[in-house]
Amino acid sequence: MKLYIVLTVCLLGGVFAIKKEVDWYKLKPLEVFPRIPLSPRMSINGPEARITNGEIAVPKQFPYQAGLALYLDGGAAWCGGSLISNRWVLTAAHCTVDANGVDVYLGAWDRTDKKEPSQQIIYVSKKNIHTHKNYSNTTIIDDIALIKLPVAIEFNDYIQPIALPKANGNYQTYAGEQVIASGWGKVSDAAQSATDKLRWIEVPVLENKSCNRWFLGSVKETMICIKTTGGYSTCNGDSGGPLAYNDGAKTYLVGATSFGIGLGIGCEFGWPGVFTRITSYLDWIEKTSGVVNR
Repeated sequence: MKLYIVLTVCLLGGVFAIKKEVDWYKLKPLEVFPRIPLSPRMSINGPEARITNGEIAVPKQFPYQAGLALYLDGGAAWCGGSLISNRWVLTAAHCTVDANGVDVYLGAWDRTDKKEPSQQIIYVSKKNIHTHKNYSNTTIIDDIALIKLPVAIEFNDYIQPIALPKANGNYQTYAGEQVIASGWGKVSDAAQSATDKLRWIEVPVLENKSCNRWFLGSVKETMICIKTTGGYSTCNGDSGGPLAYNDGAKTYLVGATSFGIGLGIGCEFGWPGVFTRITSYLDWIEKTSGVVNR
């Protein structure tokens, strides 16, 4: 017996309606789950995602974590990102494709605490947002972007870059390996807004072949999946955020939060989370930013 399923994919960043002088943390995300038959399709209202059932991080635990307050026509969105050098932040293309500018949060833990001494908020104009030119909002292929900071930042205990995988041409799939995703997205399907304090989950990587059984062939070799058993998942506000792997000696950026599934029941359902696979874009990253790990 064949089972036919109509999928609903949610791109993982929360969309917010904003007004001038309204604090970001008070805004409620507009939940949008665009429908697709076989391949993901992005809503015209913007991206969707969150860390569900995660642990609260401690300050300095993820010094490479960036928060992104993106300014869009008629609204705004909150996404995540990863600091990869003193000038560049890596995120998802579906976060930046319609952005007119972005506030980049670095060194933040409680993003609502403007007096947090470690937190820096840096505005970046549209001209310094580099979205992959081949990004498709129908197939969500090439879901990667880079943001160039206007000035080089000084590293400290709260702000440090994460290493890219070594550009040696020999890359593992990471299938079965434990990885960590982090972000300020919603903590549960019942939550009404993104969380204030940074959260994280540790989950295993799911091989692409198994992941594709859930997504009917939409997962490509340029993507990497995680298991979300028990409702531990990325799923509004986590888009573009880091998926990190530690080999025992060093922590590497292996993914950027891209999309998950929404069937009207949210991200705690146990459907795999899908990320942009960083090893597939090392040449593009180097060409765009000059950042490379040899």
